[in-house]
Amino acid sequence: MARAVCLRALTGAPKTRRQLAELLERRGVPEDAAAAVLDRFGEVGLVDDAAFARAWVSSRQAGRGLARRALKAELRAKGVDGEDAEQALALVDDEDEREAARRLVERRLSGLRRVDRVTATRRLVGMLARKGYGGGLAAAVVRDVLDGTGFGTDPDPDGPDGPGWEDDLP
Repeated sequence: MARAVCLRALTGAPKTRRQLAELLERRGVPEDAAAAVLDRFGEVGLVDDAAFARAWVSSRQAGRGLARRALKAELRAKGVDGEDAEQALALVDDEDEREAARRLVERRLSGLRRVDRVTATRRLVGMLARKGYGGGLAAAVVRDVLDGTGFGTDPDPDGPDGPGWEDDLP
């Protein structure tokens, strides 16, 4: 039974040893039987926490733009601690993290065109903080992107909604 439960769980997505152990415990599998099955799955490579951690970090950092701090917390929640987690997190260097933060800010910036620079800065730094970025890095990236795009500096003294905006309509 334990073997079938683990195989079914691994069909959908890779799992850590702890995730499978918790699943087996919920299903009422005796601890010694669960340990035997998990040991065997580890021997044949079906359960590999180090490989799981590397794949998780690569996927979540590229797809969601998460910082190392957030990735570490997610790995810990999945049952990957210690050296396996540290080796996986080492795949993300400072430049990767800064570039991911920059992409997140640039992607979010278009939705903030109607707010002032202070509000945009606060919202963007908050978004980066929720993704695990430190305050210093978040503020620097936001400032660089806003300065680079000229956000908050309107060359038209009337502004986009000021007097004369009707003249711009087709």
